[in-house]
Amino acid sequence: MRHSLTFALAAAAMFAVLSASATAQSFEGRKKCSSCHKSQAESWGDTAHAKAMDSLKPNTKAEAKKKAKLDPKKDYTKDKDCVGCHVDGWGKEGGYTLDDPNKFTTGVGCESCHGPGSKYRGTHRKAGAAYEKSKKTAPRQTLADAGQDFSFEESCNACHLNYEGSGWKGTKKPYTPFTPQVDKKYTFNFDKYVKDTKAMHEHYKLDGTFTGEPKFKYHDDFQSKAKVGEKSGTED
Repeated sequence: MRHSLTFALAAAAMFAVLSASATAQSFEGRKKCSSCHKSQAESWGDTAHAKAMDSLKPNTKAEAKKKAKLDPKKDYTKDKDCVGCHVDGWGKEGGYTLDDPNKFTTGVGCESCHGPGSKYRGTHRKAGAAYEKSKKTAPRQTLADAGQDFSFEESCNACHLNYEGSGWKGTKKPYTPFTPQVDKKYTFNFDKYVKDTKAMHEHYKLDGTFTGEPKFKYHDDFQSKAKVGEKSGTED
């Protein structure tokens, strides 16, 4: 009887683990995002976020590193205290790892802002196909329910404001050495920089597949000024 109970408890625990694994969000890499959002991806490729990992290489941004009391000759691309703010999904399922670097999670890309795409990408494709066939729209809430992040300010703060005295409530070690005390240019204002196309990709007209809330707070503003892309995605 005791052995049967032990087996039942072990089986239940294993089922819980497998169920959690099956429902967990995982990072997929920007290649899959780019297959639809081509113009956004090309625009992103010219941004500082796309080149974030390059700044960790030896002899790059030497003066900035000296100011921050870092060794400009050191290769920080292997430093676990640095890499997390220069890649997608550091320490998370499907994200960038030092052991098996993936070029499609190298740099601060789509999923760093919009969240890991393993679930909501399928929602995008299904709704997009329905819209192309019959112009049937879908509630944007379905994307949020599937894990897409429409309010990603905290994701930005986690790197840009992660230093002692920043006033951000989420600060924790390892802190960024690039602070306003080192250079005023590191003063971070989300509302300013989220509109900076040197940091973020340019915005392109969306086809209207998804409607309603939630929307990113500058969604309407961005769309009013958006360009027509090579192929509009279903949401950005």
